[in-house]
Amino acid sequence: MPFLFATIVDSIYKFFALGGPFMIALLVLSIISGTVILLRFAALKQRKVIPPALAEEIAKLQPGDTLDSLQGAIKRYPSPLARVLEVLITHLSWPRSEAVEALQTRARHEIARMESGLTVLEIATGIAPLLGLLGTLSGLVGIFAAIGADPVAVARGISEALNCTIIGLGVAVPTLITYHYFQRRIEVMSVEMETIVADLVTKCYLEGTPTVERNR
Repeated sequence: MPFLFATIVDSIYKFFALGGPFMIALLVLSIISGTVILLRFAALKQRKVIPPALAEEIAKLQPGDTLDSLQGAIKRYPSPLARVLEVLITHLSWPRSEAVEALQTRARHEIARMESGLTVLEIATGIAPLLGLLGTLSGLVGIFAAIGADPVAVARGISEALNCTIIGLGVAVPTLITYHYFQRRIEVMSVEMETIVADLVTKCYLEGTPTVERNR
């Protein structure tokens, strides 16, 4: 078993070592992309963006009810939805149009925070194949320079060309898939947040007058 493990490690090392200098850049890019993907998976969980308890508080709220329970839930479940709702509650004394405008500004800010890191993935999907192509071309140059002179150099050039192409595509494909997955997930959750907040706005404003003013 230890011998098999050592053989596998040695094979992996030779695979990357034969990839040439561009392999190092691809490895760094893969580490960065993998880190961003893991962080985005953790940050974009449904319960972290739209806590079920907050959604339930708004669903059971009736026009004219006090917002004490909802404010308590906002403090207990900090999240993008909670921060948007807090803006609405803070500006309930404003006219509806101005409060909605403040909501939209905060919502855009929260969506931008949710999208943080996606630019790195987008760039990685374009750079990884190009780095692989550069490694391929570098390997081909070595092949042509060593043809008929050094068979070992020819074999090394072939390995560099093929290995860089494989790793470049291996980094780009999963990164592209997760990039579009995150974009779609953010879009869906943004629509859900908009629906929840619109429901609260409707319940808080009756005939254009804030509920809190009616309760005074």
